[in-house]
Amino acid sequence: MWTHFFPLFLSAAGSQEKHAVVQWFSRITEVPLNKRKLLRREVSPQEIFLDKAPGYDTDINVETIIRNVQVIFLAPEEAVPVTSKREQIFFVKESWDGKCFKPLSPGLLSELKEVEKNERVGSPIPLTECQLFPSDIICSLKAETDRITRSTVKTKNIHMEIESRHSASKSSLSKERRSQRVANGMNTPGARKKLQLNSMYTGTLYPILMVSNKYISNTTQNLLLVIEDFDFSLQPEPKTPKTPRNATPRIPVRNQATEKPANVLEEARLRLHVSAIPGSLPCREEEFQDIYNFVESKLIDGTGGCMYISGVPGTGKTATVHEVIHCLQQAAENDELPSFQLIEINGMKLTDPHQAYVQILQLLTGQKVTATHAAVLLTKLFCTPGPKRKTTVLIVDELDLLWTRKQDVMYNLFDWPTQKQAKLIILAIANTMDLPERIMMNRVASRLGLTRMSFQPYTYKQLQQIISSRLNHIKAFEEDAIQLVSRKVAALSGDARRCLDICRRSTEICEFSSQKIASGLVSMAHVMKAIDEMFSSPYINAIRNASLHEQMFLKAVIAEFRRSGLEEATLQQIYHQHVALCRIEGLQIPTVSEIMAICSRLGACRLLLVESNSKYFHMRVRLNISQEDVMYALKQD
Repeated sequence: MWTHFFPLFLSAAGSQEKHAVVQWFSRITEVPLNKRKLLRREVSPQEIFLDKAPGYDTDINVETIIRNVQVIFLAPEEAVPVTSKREQIFFVKESWDGKCFKPLSPGLLSELKEVEKNERVGSPIPLTECQLFPSDIICSLKAETDRITRSTVKTKNIHMEIESRHSASKSSLSKERRSQRVANGMNTPGARKKLQLNSMYTGTLYPILMVSNKYISNTTQNLLLVIEDFDFSLQPEPKTPKTPRNATPRIPVRNQATEKPANVLEEARLRLHVSAIPGSLPCREEEFQDIYNFVESKLIDGTGGCMYISGVPGTGKTATVHEVIHCLQQAAENDELPSFQLIEINGMKLTDPHQAYVQILQLLTGQKVTATHAAVLLTKLFCTPGPKRKTTVLIVDELDLLWTRKQDVMYNLFDWPTQKQAKLIILAIANTMDLPERIMMNRVASRLGLTRMSFQPYTYKQLQQIISSRLNHIKAFEEDAIQLVSRKVAALSGDARRCLDICRRSTEICEFSSQKIASGLVSMAHVMKAIDEMFSSPYINAIRNASLHEQMFLKAVIAEFRRSGLEEATLQQIYHQHVALCRIEGLQIPTVSEIMAICSRLGACRLLLVESNSKYFHMRVRLNISQEDVMYALKQD
């Protein structure tokens, strides 16, 4: 919480409210983490800083004053005295302006020392009760306090008193205060103020301190304001119990530290896990630098833009973007770049493309509204100029899953960065290289712009380098074994994640194998066994044992997916691809009914996800396994 310099003087605002002019202070915990290191010393718990940051309201209502504290100013070379935490004494040596720490000026220190010297010679005249409180409030307080004290003798009377307080129509106290407010010309209080007036504790036991202007004007330099506390032995009113709710499922807390790897193979298995964060991203240095330069230039210029990043799965697109953002955040913390706000959405995690609006708005402002309302609010936010708006970096992963028939979601995403006042940078990631040309309308593709980045599949040498960098000089594999798995995966898809999974499975086979090798390392035999397991699932066996036209139908499905850029197609579109493949291979073209039967059999085997037959030739078809597995099974056959 912010601590503040208690009132230097009070002024009456229209004879209705009492206001105080205050000076704000801040604790070290309120300073941003990346700015605390600028102090370069340890901070005492009792030390606060004179806050000179602009934007704070120095004219406040005296009702917001909670308690009294004492603030003592020290020279920069003086040490902060050690005091008890119960003593409300704070010490100030430096000021904080929101950017850096500065020592207090000598003029301010000398002025405060002079005030302390005068206070030692003659203490101020103690205030009387009449000077501190207006007479009408004192009389009302005394009468009310005596009445409540007498009523504490009998418990029943206490409950009756409490009940009468909460009844606006029957409470004499409410009537009395209402007459006082009318007599004094006060405005009718709002709903929140009515609650305070009817509350037994805020209205009676903790009266507000009204200090006369005459006394405050004579003691402007006093740093301490005493607020009297009243203590009555009344028990608080029991609260209404909350409605019990079902507990939210949570992941159990880990009470013990993770165990260290027992052997070399187990440690290698941990490092080769896909979720393990490597120290660096090898083989993607050029792509990293291009993305970094693009975002850095937009941050410095204070403008927006969009970059389209494409490549097959497992080529390091998302990992490279996250590494770029991490480096940019470090540069922003060191004041090398302007600060920015990061938002990330994933099309795979959205039930509907229009839910992207809801998630973006919630991450930006914390509001949760409908998709239609969120789209309107986001358009207004990015199209309306803001005085000190931070640049927003939006990562959109799996962009191709945000495709709709009208393409309004993609259009809005790419149109917002073109607004001058938006300050929005979008990094759109997709698996299809030519997605804008295939499925995007001209108006959407024009908004996307020409800034594109393509991630090529890894070669076997790059996969070898990735595995070696993950192992980090741990001797767990034979050199030939690493080369074998790299060549196998590079020939198929170049997917680094698939390569890491095979290596991890190879370590398990080596560790639990009955025939131990003298070297204890993962050999080519272990790798071959892992590859066979990886690509010998029941689905792959079913594809290998399928009929010729069933295999041709699966090839037609993949050909149509690659043509359209979507992982969904109608049976009519797949039929056209099937006919074209049959003509190339010189096979007899099946009839429509035969194609329907082939699609039904593959759907029954769960190789395909097929829509209801009621739509006939327009039913939609999806693959239930990855395209790489289909191509691997058909290649081996």
